[in-house]
Amino acid sequence: MTDGLVVPMKLGNASGGKEPWYKGNARSGENLVIDKSLPTPIDKVQRLQRALHVKAKAEPSYRFYTLWDKVCWMDVLRKAYRRCQVNGGSHGIDHETFEDIKNQGLEEWLGKLQGELKDKTYSPKPLRRVWIPKSNGKDLRPLSIACIRDRVVHQAILMIIGPIFEADLLPEQYGFRAKIDAKMAVRRVYYHITQHCRTEVVDADLKDYFNRIPHGSLMKCLVRRIADKQILQTIKSALTVPVAEEGQRHVTIRTEAKDTHRGIAQGSPLSPLLSNCYFRRFLMAWKKFGYERKYNAYAVNYADDFVICCQPNTAAKVQETMENLMGRIGLEVNKDKTHIANIAKGESFDFLGYTVGTFYGKDGIPYRGTRPSKKALKKVLLKIKEETSRRWLPSTEEMRVTEMNSILRGWCGYFNQGPVLKSYEILRKYTEKRFRRWLVKKHKFRGTTGCRQYPDEYLYGKLGLYKIATVMADVPRAKT
Repeated sequence: MTDGLVVPMKLGNASGGKEPWYKGNARSGENLVIDKSLPTPIDKVQRLQRALHVKAKAEPSYRFYTLWDKVCWMDVLRKAYRRCQVNGGSHGIDHETFEDIKNQGLEEWLGKLQGELKDKTYSPKPLRRVWIPKSNGKDLRPLSIACIRDRVVHQAILMIIGPIFEADLLPEQYGFRAKIDAKMAVRRVYYHITQHCRTEVVDADLKDYFNRIPHGSLMKCLVRRIADKQILQTIKSALTVPVAEEGQRHVTIRTEAKDTHRGIAQGSPLSPLLSNCYFRRFLMAWKKFGYERKYNAYAVNYADDFVICCQPNTAAKVQETMENLMGRIGLEVNKDKTHIANIAKGESFDFLGYTVGTFYGKDGIPYRGTRPSKKALKKVLLKIKEETSRRWLPSTEEMRVTEMNSILRGWCGYFNQGPVLKSYEILRKYTEKRFRRWLVKKHKFRGTTGCRQYPDEYLYGKLGLYKIATVMADVPRAKT
């Protein structure tokens, strides 16, 4: 798993994250392709998206030619800007913020951008490189932040080509798609294990997937459907744009992507779609070469996370075949982190925040199921710790409750599969303890834990802290 806590700036990932984001329990497919969640009546952009999707679905070999003029539509640019604004994120290398654009005048700003796109004088600016912690707390992951103007252009392109490629994505792919979420991927793995006895699971890890995708092969995936040269040229320029790393005294410009002809920027609105398109190559080859049928082995994929569920005594051969196939498409498997879990022997593995394996009920009876992983629980506890740290003492109680409620509601909304009450209890007690300690420090009480001054009635009644379920009947249930 990836993407640890961003402290203290909370940059936002502009849809570049690789794993489910729990805070606020945002809609699945928020960066998506076909915007079915927007209110009726259906507008001009939605009608176009649906028409493109229907055409692509009906004719799998059809190539789309005149698309750039749709990207330049003011309706598309407005909607793209709103989506980028909702996604948030920090400023790019030009330091222009959404507030700056508002003060300048949004229509004037969009009009200027539209003019550059129509005149074909638009070119992207360098990406701003920042480093954020990975989930292990030791390593750092690079995040490349584009300027807002470039994000809007990429989002507009995504809104046009997304519905086309959505028609081609496979059922095994669950990442960043409309009305499909990570829990559905977890349930699919559970289905393979319990209903089809595929109890050996290859828990695979790709080495630096996003930065190793070959540009030439990726562009071939796009050319298969897109014939509009301006669209392809703009995407290619987004892949090879330099990266600027700001130091204390100077800015260092790096051109790794252009020099190596590899990698897509994590943080771009386009990166989820491009990563899905390229991973589709592996899944198609897995089927085309007959490995799925030969080994009765089925893959489940979310972004760069994937597992292959196999019949007993076949996982070792499946892993070897998978590694060879990945090498043929220019990717490398991290052998140190890839392993085989034999569920029949009581082993388990982590996938998308859940631990999948054999557990034991109250009477010691074993069963196969899922529960929140220790890593996922540790991560949310760290978030609560951060939100109740000393640096937030100048903040108000209401602001702390708002931040914590967003985290708690999102985490509980995602982790609602299987036996979750024990994890809920740990999270609830830790939150109460940390929040009481924060209140005591804020109001300068000494020699007290805060239980008497701030009982449950005060935390949950007056302040409105989110109440985590204590019985299964109160566990939030997903609609999907």
